[in-house]
Amino acid sequence: MDALFIFFFFATFLCILFSGFPVAFVLGGVGVLFAALGTVIAPLDIADVAELRMVGFVANRVFDTVSSYSLIPMSMFIFMGFMLDRSGIAERLLKSMRAALGPAPGGLAIAVVVIGVVLAASTGIIGASVVLLATIAVPTMFEAGYSRRVSLGTVGATGCLGILIPPSIMLVVMGDQLRIPVGDLFMGAILPGAALALAFVLFIVVTALLVPGTMPRYQRSGAALPVTVLLREFAGALLAPLALVLAVLGSIIAGIASPTEASGIGAAGATLLAAMNRKLGWQDFREVCYQSARTTAFLYMLIFGAACFSVVLRGYGGDDVVAEALQALPLGPHGVLAFVIFVVFLLGFFLDWMEIVLIVAPLVMPVLTGFGYDPVWLAILLALVLQTSFLTPPVGMALFYLRSAVPGATIGEIYRGVIPFVLLQLATLAIVAAFPSLVLWLPSLQN
Repeated sequence: MDALFIFFFFATFLCILFSGFPVAFVLGGVGVLFAALGTVIAPLDIADVAELRMVGFVANRVFDTVSSYSLIPMSMFIFMGFMLDRSGIAERLLKSMRAALGPAPGGLAIAVVVIGVVLAASTGIIGASVVLLATIAVPTMFEAGYSRRVSLGTVGATGCLGILIPPSIMLVVMGDQLRIPVGDLFMGAILPGAALALAFVLFIVVTALLVPGTMPRYQRSGAALPVTVLLREFAGALLAPLALVLAVLGSIIAGIASPTEASGIGAAGATLLAAMNRKLGWQDFREVCYQSARTTAFLYMLIFGAACFSVVLRGYGGDDVVAEALQALPLGPHGVLAFVIFVVFLLGFFLDWMEIVLIVAPLVMPVLTGFGYDPVWLAILLALVLQTSFLTPPVGMALFYLRSAVPGATIGEIYRGVIPFVLLQLATLAIVAAFPSLVLWLPSLQN
């Protein structure tokens, strides 16, 4: 009876979810509805129904979420990301890197990947990174004769690096929901993030060599600048964002600051960079604060709704049902892990990362850690899988950000452009799964 009721619980959630209602209200509403149903179905002997008759538990869950210390970095990193978008750093980087890397095979696309890594390590906001890269890089790539598919795919995939490369908003939420130190997740994601960016660069170079017509080499007009001048311009453009990244991540890795304190450093540093570049007028500051508050409120509403949903699910024994179902699979520990990753990959086609992190991850993580797997490694594997959800139709958010930022781009062109990068992400996932030390080495140095 428990399993049947849990199935009805999930079925109701999915039906209302695909009806178009906001996800946050669907999560919270279904949770409260089924909590109230506890008074009706008490004679059916559903587990712990008596504890669910008081809908007042919702207020307690909301208060616990608001008072969660581990979620404080989320709002600060969001502010940091929006402020950096105003600072003009990306435009300056693209100009200097185009001059330095343009003559190389796929040099302009490589420059976009490097800028994407810098933005990812500075912001962690997918929408802002994709739109900013699309605005400054896609017209330049089209003008240089780059294939539309290559240009759109490179920008779309590179803009999604911020979901993995710290400081990542998703890793902050994962740390809170899975009770894993955010600092360990940040350090564990550094090498996989670098490996993914390197995979992008290698793909671009190989494609440029094999199909040179898709990425013509940049022909500089006028006399070539001396190498020392190019290096000086590149170093000058990279110095400010690199200093900010080192201040944020370096302070966490060195144990000088907690992620919460480091997020404050990042927000202050981004504001200072915008002021130094004369991009911090009162209107700019006001818009950044408004965007940050709106994005933070949206994420908190999702967390509130998921908290209500999960506590009701656990009250009815849903976590036990899921655990028993996974443990009953005749696959062994590695097979169960592969099955969970595959299911999360499929869910990424239809659900946002937030719903998966808040609902699915807390249900499957206890089962997987029970097999002896390291929770930090498991969390990074899930993060790599969820990164593909931004590029897979029909609800890949990066695809729609890209289409809105590039007039004339069709969704078909964007889909075809990102397919190779999705495959690269899955290949990187396989490498990280095969070599856990890529994730666990840096956290082990601190511990």
